[in-house]
Amino acid sequence: MKKSLLIHPEELSRKWIDRMAALGVQVLALHPAGGKNAHKTLAEMLRLLETAEYRALLDYAAACGLEIEYELHAASYLLPRERFETEPALFRINKSGVRSPDWNFCASNPQAMEIVTQRAVELAGKLYRSAPRYHFWLDDDRDAKCFCPKCREKTASDQQLSVMNAVLAALREKEPAATLSYLAYFEAMEPPQTVQPLPGIFLEYAPFDRDMKQPADTMPAAEKENIHRLLDVFGRENAQLLEYWYDNSMFSGWKKPPKPFTVNNDHVRADLRFYRALGFADISCFACFLGADYEALYGEPDLSAFCE
Repeated sequence: MKKSLLIHPEELSRKWIDRMAALGVQVLALHPAGGKNAHKTLAEMLRLLETAEYRALLDYAAACGLEIEYELHAASYLLPRERFETEPALFRINKSGVRSPDWNFCASNPQAMEIVTQRAVELAGKLYRSAPRYHFWLDDDRDAKCFCPKCREKTASDQQLSVMNAVLAALREKEPAATLSYLAYFEAMEPPQTVQPLPGIFLEYAPFDRDMKQPADTMPAAEKENIHRLLDVFGRENAQLLEYWYDNSMFSGWKKPPKPFTVNNDHVRADLRFYRALGFADISCFACFLGADYEALYGEPDLSAFCE
């Protein structure tokens, strides 16, 4: 079982790398902030990756034994929003029947998919020292599916999986070992109904809406059954949990300065036992807003339960 922590690229430091290595974390995952400006934070990360200073940090992480992955809300980067002015048909029709560049794109438009897959291959090539395990998520919103005549009968899950299948096929033309996550999140929490995952698509389960004040095993029976159904569709061998125990960006309302943060270690331990029993192969968690500015205000965060 691999453990990974997701942090914002600008928060990476030797101290964070040393902390992960000391904990026994195997994967450093860089996660530009999501939301409406995810394409901008992703572009900012790519600019960082072009600098010798930042590459030296990632070289140091690799020397410390950490694998490096990138977990990205990438849709608005893969299909730039400015193309809407001249090519509106590339973009989704929302549930009000209006064509809009607000979120994602039309998953049934061949030209849109050609652009997305080509730019996904280019993006993979820009991710310095990345493992061949990719996370090119769709946009970060609850109402982002397309309702055009060809898409409207497909669930958000089916639309996402059709995109991920196409992206993975393109990635594997250049990198045969590439794998790609299907993010079970927001409106795509349900298993796909009409689309089957290609080999190399793995489940990444991100229960954003669960009650973080309660252990995961107290979630309603219907949610537990949904996890089983997702694992049945995608398989357990490479399934990844993405939790929020250490996501101080969420607990701080996504605004800095960060708020003081205390984790319930007993809940973390209980949740780890619960998810292991379900069959998740890998465990990951957001750990944003816990960088140097947090430590200057409040001291070292306690992440000890994560790798016990």
